[in-house]
Amino acid sequence: MVARPSEAAPKPAPLLFTPVSFRSVQARNRIMLSPMCQYSAREGMPGDWHLVHLGARAVGGAGWVFTEATAVEPRGRITPACTGIWNDDQRDAWARIAAFIAAQGGVPGMQLAHAGRKGSARPPWEGRKPLARDDGGWETIAPSPLPFEPGHPVPAEMTARTLAEVTAAFAAAARRARQAGFRAIEVHAAHGYLIHQFLSPLTNRRADGYGGSLENRARLLLEVLDAVRKEWPATLPLFVRLSATDWVQGGWDLAQTVALARLLKAGGGVDLVDASSGGNDPRQQVPAGPGYQVPFAEAIRRETGIATAAVGLIREPAFAERILATGQADLIVLGRRLLDDPFWPLRAAKALGGEHTWPIQYQRADIE
Repeated sequence: MVARPSEAAPKPAPLLFTPVSFRSVQARNRIMLSPMCQYSAREGMPGDWHLVHLGARAVGGAGWVFTEATAVEPRGRITPACTGIWNDDQRDAWARIAAFIAAQGGVPGMQLAHAGRKGSARPPWEGRKPLARDDGGWETIAPSPLPFEPGHPVPAEMTARTLAEVTAAFAAAARRARQAGFRAIEVHAAHGYLIHQFLSPLTNRRADGYGGSLENRARLLLEVLDAVRKEWPATLPLFVRLSATDWVQGGWDLAQTVALARLLKAGGGVDLVDASSGGNDPRQQVPAGPGYQVPFAEAIRRETGIATAAVGLIREPAFAERILATGQADLIVLGRRLLDDPFWPLRAAKALGGEHTWPIQYQRADIE
């Protein structure tokens, strides 16, 4: 018997707008706001700009709303205008923002970061040039005394003491993020910042237990994750952002990323790998284009079984849906697209036939 139109099976909800859970935390959809530095803080303190920036994306329907790279200690900032969470005043300023995100239906997430040798720089609109000590700069640290590029200062090679300090700073930052009301955290181990500097053979020339083999180069990350997990409740999810390749011959690559993801999966503390790339070496040659990093998320997920997030010039709702439907990733991470349009999730839901509810204050915008 041929079903009448009224008897036809309902169209399944798009995966992009199917709720997703990690541990005890459920998000309304699979859209994650990518951590994007705003370079608009003073003394590490988030302010009104951060409230409006992050709040607008929560109002616009994103499921996971992550802060920018938030420094775990002052020397971990990229620029003097980067946010931090190394003291209680910063924690309390973030609490207001986390509460607003949650009130709008988003999951507030914080990315914890340390810039390493890429710190003490000017913001992008001032050329990213290194800052001199007498101009507000500071001494940077790294696994090995190798400058990011010619003309940049030589970072101090990290000692047992500074390794312990950084690990403790990540743990304290996780504790403050929990106290501030964040429901997910992401450890930043990508884009040429400190932990990525340890992972890559291009930037790690150490001869001790933190250099040489992949297991040694991953030691700092694993120690940081262990320390963070002791402060971060077992009921809350922990993500890790990795650069899957340096895009430079002889550097960090996908095979090493997969091997690392196996270690993360086996450890049981990490719930998702946010798969990005590059940032560690100015010689990189990045073939950027729509979805150019999706194969990294797909390979990590397929080879290890760990959940992944796909990022990189994903602009169209149908493309995002296809990535999920074909099993390439579990979350879609949007950066520039959500800068351009904070309400992209609501428009995408409408385009894909998913549930979408505009805030009552904005419902006049929900028109054909």
